[in-house]
Amino acid sequence: MKHHRSSSRRPLHSRIRTRHAVLAGTAAVAAAALTACSGGGSAGADIADKAQISVNLQGDQAKAGQPVKVSAKNGKLKKVTVADAKGGKLGGKVSADGKTWTSDRKVAPGTDYKVEADTDKGLAKASFKTAAPDKVNKLTLTPGKDKTVGVAQPLSIVFDHPVKNKAEVEKHLKVSTSNNTTGSWGWIKDYSGKDRVDWRPKEYWKSGTKVKLDAELSGIDSGGDGGWFVRDYDTNFTIGKNQLVKVDLDSKQATLMRDGQTVKTVPMSAGTPGGEKASWGGISVLMAKEGTINMRSETVGLGDSYNKMVDYSMRLTWSGMYAHAAPWNASYFGNTNHSSGCIGMSDANASWMYGQVQIGDPFEVTGSGSKGVPDPGNGYGEWNIKWGDWQAKSALK
Repeated sequence: MKHHRSSSRRPLHSRIRTRHAVLAGTAAVAAAALTACSGGGSAGADIADKAQISVNLQGDQAKAGQPVKVSAKNGKLKKVTVADAKGGKLGGKVSADGKTWTSDRKVAPGTDYKVEADTDKGLAKASFKTAAPDKVNKLTLTPGKDKTVGVAQPLSIVFDHPVKNKAEVEKHLKVSTSNNTTGSWGWIKDYSGKDRVDWRPKEYWKSGTKVKLDAELSGIDSGGDGGWFVRDYDTNFTIGKNQLVKVDLDSKQATLMRDGQTVKTVPMSAGTPGGEKASWGGISVLMAKEGTINMRSETVGLGDSYNKMVDYSMRLTWSGMYAHAAPWNASYFGNTNHSSGCIGMSDANASWMYGQVQIGDPFEVTGSGSKGVPDPGNGYGEWNIKWGDWQAKSALK
């Protein structure tokens, strides 16, 4: 009997295909091994080796007023740059372990930021945008940049909107001087009713001192309904001649002193004592040299008693006290205080004084018959506050 071959035996072409598959599989394993040994990798390995970071702020509605934190998902950070659309950069530091970087400054509202992280795995990038502010706070700085001012001129900042977070704002106001002058910030109300903070030295500035302010306020919240600051501010100025004007209400004389020496004494007539027409006493600071101006009594609450064009006008307070020419009062110079609160002199003497004084010079008013000292916000009246009491007005105690 003939034995038939089993029907389960595979045909020749099947065996050939199987052999080819085995050979192909063997080649693939070898290729994979070769690739691994040569330092390459699969797509998954590429992702693992590529620099990856995470940023705490994301999207286009990120919350302002907080620092940027960048973390390395793999590898270590070497350098991180966070810049806004205008090229402004946030400084910061990489942690000792190289895993995180934190900015020194807080992000401002309504700003686009780009993040670039240089890591040992390569360069990684990210971006985000902070939400727009409901309200923006701004400020006015005095003195302006590159000004030369007198020895009593404080650094003064008036805010457009109220500042509730006074300590947080003050912390970002950095004053530097060329001779390490001792001074302090103090919060007061400006004559306009707005919040104001002044930096006053303990004593009058020394002539030649250079002063610089860096108000690093971008990204700081005023608090309450004051709004956000969306930019930084700065100014610098130099202290000029060491001089002051002494006004003696008793002798009715005004004396310009320079470097402790008398330059010239001129007769004058100050405010009529005993009422609202009396002059302010204490120390006022020359705020502006306004030249010829129209002075009207109703603007300072004195009815319609005068309306004059006045020459050589030197403003001492916001409430309207000036030193100026007052030829109509000539008969009172040197003998009677008979003005509506100002310090009046002859045309010649007022012209001379106007040419000598500089903005920021103190006018020290002594003697009887004044109506007290002006509030600190009425011009620069903070010199009438004792040093310890002025320091107490700082929000950083």
